[in-house]
Amino acid sequence: MDRRRLLMTAGAGLSTLAATRFAQAKPAGRKPNFVVILCDDLGFGDVSLHGEGAIRTPNIAQLAREGVTLTDYYAPANLCTPSRAALLTGRYAIRSGLAYEVIMSQDDRGLPLTETTIANALKPDYATGLFGKWHLGHTPAHWPPTRHGFDTFFGIPYSHDMAPLALFESHAGSDEVAKSPVDYPTLQQQFYAHAERFIEANRDRPFFVELALSAPHMPEHPGAGFDTKGPAGSYGAVVTEIDSIVGRLMAKLKALGLDQDTLVIFTSDNGPWVEGSAGGLRDRKGQSGYDGGYRVPFVARQPGVLPAGKRVPAIAMGIDILPTLCAMAGVSLPADLVIDGKDITRVLVSGAPSPHEALVLFDNETPVAVRTQRWKYVANAYYRGFRMPYELFGYGQLYDLQSDPAENYSVADAHPEVAASLKAVLDKARLEFAPLKHKDIPPAFKALRAMTEHMQD
Repeated sequence: MDRRRLLMTAGAGLSTLAATRFAQAKPAGRKPNFVVILCDDLGFGDVSLHGEGAIRTPNIAQLAREGVTLTDYYAPANLCTPSRAALLTGRYAIRSGLAYEVIMSQDDRGLPLTETTIANALKPDYATGLFGKWHLGHTPAHWPPTRHGFDTFFGIPYSHDMAPLALFESHAGSDEVAKSPVDYPTLQQQFYAHAERFIEANRDRPFFVELALSAPHMPEHPGAGFDTKGPAGSYGAVVTEIDSIVGRLMAKLKALGLDQDTLVIFTSDNGPWVEGSAGGLRDRKGQSGYDGGYRVPFVARQPGVLPAGKRVPAIAMGIDILPTLCAMAGVSLPADLVIDGKDITRVLVSGAPSPHEALVLFDNETPVAVRTQRWKYVANAYYRGFRMPYELFGYGQLYDLQSDPAENYSVADAHPEVAASLKAVLDKARLEFAPLKHKDIPPAFKALRAMTEHMQD
């Protein structure tokens, strides 16, 4: 048996062992519940996971003390639409046609019905609900989310800075979509309240909830009673409100006796935008290649199944959530689709190494960086309004993230063989995904580009 096959066989055996331990740890006869709290534009340094910053988040910190923090977890994209598409499908967003920018209010793009979401995959055993921001298509071919495996949807079609904006509610099996006006300061609380009612109604069966908060995306609309006069202003008030929602959720799960039955994941769709903290990481949302736009908070908690207070440096990405939840639920992955994500059950249960040899970071439809456990190769970054192709200038950037997590100094000259190896991985990804690119800019962005150029003149 060659070395590669031996490693694959050993890995499969360890995965089976981890799955067996997971099955033994959870209550007999019940599949685990899943709650994924997905924030919008929450930065790596905005919460109390990697040191205290300007904003105190005691409930999120408590979540980490009782669960597992992945220190090197990446959102699947540096913008929300592609990131959310990839998280729900386990596939890089370019495979579903949603890797280019974000869906605008006048846009007709959306998540194809041929894609299998987490909600689809967990059927028929699970009750499934999405509460909050969708942003994966709001025209009839892709809308509402109940066409994508969710039994219940209550939320908004896209970011809360877009217009026209309304609240919508729909239920599987009905063509009726209820519409109501938006009260911005109560929006996050409304999302949580509907999620809580759904959990209460489905306490006796397995459920999957995506609580897709539309905060702290600008503009900030903190709820009543959250202090806007602290050092982080209104942004800090909104993050404090998110923290309070986490606390309410955990208290509700305990009150319902579902605490040990429920895996709770807390994370963000990309790094911080105009405000917020990337926690010392380089760049921000929408910027190309560097970690500040992609690397975000991640905590997973399930008492009796996951260890408490564990920090794991294994690289992981939002594409891993679908295969991981499927593995924990004993559900097979879609056989007819390429799944880019990996089952990270062993990473969460026992702190095992990442199942990924490398993660690809996209900027729109272009692979621009590759991350391995130690190294990061960056080929493009934005400079004065355009994407600067480092490689054309002979500046391919290699960073040793063990010694330089802020990506300040390239060590490509000191490790040319590593740089060449990762460049080859990136080149291979470019070739693989090039045929999936749009042949033209989506019409909504042609209009937006023309408007922006006119404003700049």
